Amino acid sequence: MKKTIVSMMVLGMTVTGVGGVYAGTNLQKISAYLNHNIGIQVNGAAYSPTDGKGNKLAPITYNDTTYLPVRAVADALKVPVSYDAIHHQVNIGSGSSTTVSKITYSTAQLAAIHKEFAKFKSFETAYAPQLMVTGDAYQKAGASDDGVYLLFKHMRVGISPRDYSGGYASQSVKLSNGIQAKWYTPDKTPMLGFKLNDRYVTISSEDHTLSKAQIQQVAASVAKLK
Repeated sequence: MKKTIVSMMVLGMTVTGVGGVYAGTNLQKISAYLNHNIGIQVNGAAYSPTDGKGNKLAPITYNDTTYLPVRAVADALKVPVSYDAIHHQVNIGSGSSTTVSKITYSTAQLAAIHKEFAKFKSFETAYAPQLMVTGDAYQKAGASDDGVYLLFKHMRVGISPRDYSGGYASQSVKLSNGIQAKWYTPDKTPMLGFKLNDRYVTISSEDHTLSKAQIQQVAASVAKLK
């Protein structure tokens, strides 16, 4: 089933949350239809695809062929998907898992991160992702009333002594390091939350650029900073 749906997605090439996809010149204008009559099931369960902001998506019918949104269905199947803006290429499956790279924090950045954690008694040990999606960039660390946040170009990492996911519908996932995590959406931005030792980590892509699969790869790399 996975291969069948992924094949349909490759034909569709509808990638949500990717800036600049339509900026090229090799485009052909067509007339197509949003087909609201087609239902989708994933592994036997009804599924309604949504974009990164939680808006419902519908299959597109064009010349008797149905096209599905790549990112939404790939996330439902837990298949990694990414867009290579340089080569104008959609990567689906295990090949897209190579889109993460090691983060090298500068001495000044490390000092700033440690400084923010030091503001909280019994919470001084600094944690941060060791990996980020290729093309992302670490920007700064800050502190809120209940923890520390790390801002990247395309994601926000919050680290708090409290879990704020209660009361929201959630979907459980297991990270590659074996830690149990869950997706929940308090507003229009999906958030991945999980407990790590004495704290709770929450990761989201505020600009909806990163896929759930990519965020899960980053999440598995969160660890103590030396």
